[in-house]
Amino acid sequence: MNNYFKMKSLLKIGVFFTLFISGYCSIAQGTVTEYKKSVAVDTLFKNKIYNSPKYFKWQGDSLCWYKNNTEKESEYMLISTREGTQQKAFDHERLAASLSEFLEKKVEVNSIDIKELRFKDGALTFHTDSLEMECDLGDYQLKVIKPLEKKKRNNRGYWGSRFDETKKDTVASPDSLYVAFIKDYNLYVANTKTDKEFQLSYDGSKGNFYSAFVKWSPDSKKIMAYKVRPGENHKIYFVRSSPDDQLQPELESRDYLKPGDQLPFRSPQLFDVELKKHIAVATDLFDQQYRISNFKWKKNSSAFTFEYNKRGHQVYRILSVDASTGRVRIVVNETSSTFIDYSSKKFRYDTKDDKEIIWASERDGWNHLYLYDGETGKVKQQITKGNWPVRKVLEVDEENSHIYFTASGLDKKQDPYLLHYCRIDFDGKNFVRFTKENGNHKVTFSENHKYYIDQYSRVDAPPITVLKNAENQKTVMTLQEADIGSLLTTGWKMPEVFNAKGRDGETDIWGIIIRPTTFDPKKDYPIIEYIYAGPHSSFVPKSFQSNYSGMTSLAELGFIVVQIDGMGTSNRSKAFHNICWKNLKDAGFPDRKLWIKAAAKKYPYMNIDKVGIHGTSAGGQNAGAAVVFNSDFYKVAVASCGCHDNRMDKIWWNEQWMGYPVGPHYAACSNTENAEKMNGELLLMVGEVDDNVDPASTMQFADALMKANKNFDLVVLPGMSHTSGGEFGDRKRKDFFVKKLLEVNPPLWNKIYE
Repeated sequence: MNNYFKMKSLLKIGVFFTLFISGYCSIAQGTVTEYKKSVAVDTLFKNKIYNSPKYFKWQGDSLCWYKNNTEKESEYMLISTREGTQQKAFDHERLAASLSEFLEKKVEVNSIDIKELRFKDGALTFHTDSLEMECDLGDYQLKVIKPLEKKKRNNRGYWGSRFDETKKDTVASPDSLYVAFIKDYNLYVANTKTDKEFQLSYDGSKGNFYSAFVKWSPDSKKIMAYKVRPGENHKIYFVRSSPDDQLQPELESRDYLKPGDQLPFRSPQLFDVELKKHIAVATDLFDQQYRISNFKWKKNSSAFTFEYNKRGHQVYRILSVDASTGRVRIVVNETSSTFIDYSSKKFRYDTKDDKEIIWASERDGWNHLYLYDGETGKVKQQITKGNWPVRKVLEVDEENSHIYFTASGLDKKQDPYLLHYCRIDFDGKNFVRFTKENGNHKVTFSENHKYYIDQYSRVDAPPITVLKNAENQKTVMTLQEADIGSLLTTGWKMPEVFNAKGRDGETDIWGIIIRPTTFDPKKDYPIIEYIYAGPHSSFVPKSFQSNYSGMTSLAELGFIVVQIDGMGTSNRSKAFHNICWKNLKDAGFPDRKLWIKAAAKKYPYMNIDKVGIHGTSAGGQNAGAAVVFNSDFYKVAVASCGCHDNRMDKIWWNEQWMGYPVGPHYAACSNTENAEKMNGELLLMVGEVDDNVDPASTMQFADALMKANKNFDLVVLPGMSHTSGGEFGDRKRKDFFVKKLLEVNPPLWNKIYE
């Protein structure tokens, strides 16, 4: 009898185990399918938005060409404002045939690739990748105008590299009678006719030398030269474990100033060349330098100006130095009790006669433009005003006293981040809005601003492209309306724009929700937030795309993915921005959590108990902070190349928001210092040669977590710099979320690529 019951029990266990394995295999197979789709989103969704041209090129005010992407082919279109028409810019079949014959290779009609088109007298001139050519639009005969030089790649170089101020060629005076140069740390001048040289300064030394970057006055009578007292030489070091050209690892270093480091001190000096006189310049108005810059002589040689950014970024000045006396006076004195956003909002325009300055300031709580008297430093006029920010000055038309700029937040019923194009006069009158439609706009003006192309879209509204008349802002004709039919046939889901109240119960917080192509409202979906809360901008996409980096491919694995701009980010009011001040650990999390909760309340399929987060760089710091300071809400985090302690990162970014001097608030915001508070699942990734954020920041965080007996995963990426991880990192991130949030063992990647 006992054996019977034993056999029956074993049979039940066997059946259960078989069912479990069968079910698991089903889940795993489903996961393989979703992984394959996730990997293929670029291919699956790419190039399926038709009739959405990317750029427009004007020829005067009467002609404009653009390259349209139809479902069948790419076609070059020509707009005539005189005739109010648009048509194909040329016969594509005939030009393709002529190019094929001329280049001795087949050029398909739908793959003509030419640039810099110009139309004149029945002929078309254009550039190929190597030639400037002309085509007779009567017989389509081609001829070469000239070969084109290959464009040099713009190697921006390393951001932290210091320029050598001791080395530069001689600097000629405007009248070419003299050259100035540095010798033995001092300023010299030589007569170009006699080669006779004479010394102007005698106080330069190795530890306080004259910079070779000198500026002559326009009348060639005076020189501005500044002395430099060098600052701290701070380097970071890496071991490149797997160099391409040798077996043994390489030790590398970079110049890398960090918060609190001693900075160079520059003191402008004034010299009268004719009198061979050194005129002292007092430093009391710029003695606590973060940087002085933008040295400019007035056109009448009466003075030179420069800009002073005080350490801590709470004072920013334009200073003027009298060319006769050396007396320094303040022209513009910008102050803030928190920070001045000099790195992204500063704007200055000096009129040609130096009598007026257009200046940007957030002094009234929003970023606006002000007109200054360039001589007295008095504000003549606040040019723009209102509860909305100027985003960017595009052009100053001094002849007509016009300022062209972008702004956002102009319409209460629209997303406050949507860009609109505007114009206003220097005196603050005649405000003109070129765009009003509910979308994120991109405008291309004709050469004299008589017409403009306006293309607008939202993440939930495909692009519309229209030609407008600048005088009345009315649409002359609709050029293209995007076709997303092919995109929708893939199962692609339109992102949703969502807003909810922030921590104050009043301010709207805006973000987007992305769902998978297999979305089923009856299912349960973990939530992943893609975060970047750097205070230097706002980051939620506003224009239509088919694939949103960091989000779309993750959603395909079975997640709802969101992105949010919380308080502390830019492009709203100054008060909204100030939340970040000395408080980067905040990262808008109080607003983010409320936003996600509001979305989950509206959409019950969003599982508020399974919330993950990922980000890179500042977003990596934010993702780490989610499970250090906000583990009550965020359960799983992937942090790539994060700045986990702001004392370890580059000086300019961190002192901008965390201030100077380095105080206890730096430690209070540090993931590393607070590692014992970490709860949840955490994956850290870092490139071993990251010269943007010191990789030691991640390693120190890992060390602190180990000492606090916290469990986490760490992936070090050999040979990689500042990165989200590339293809391998993408795999690790997806696997981590699938395992921790979906609670499914991820499939082997060789199965995914079969």
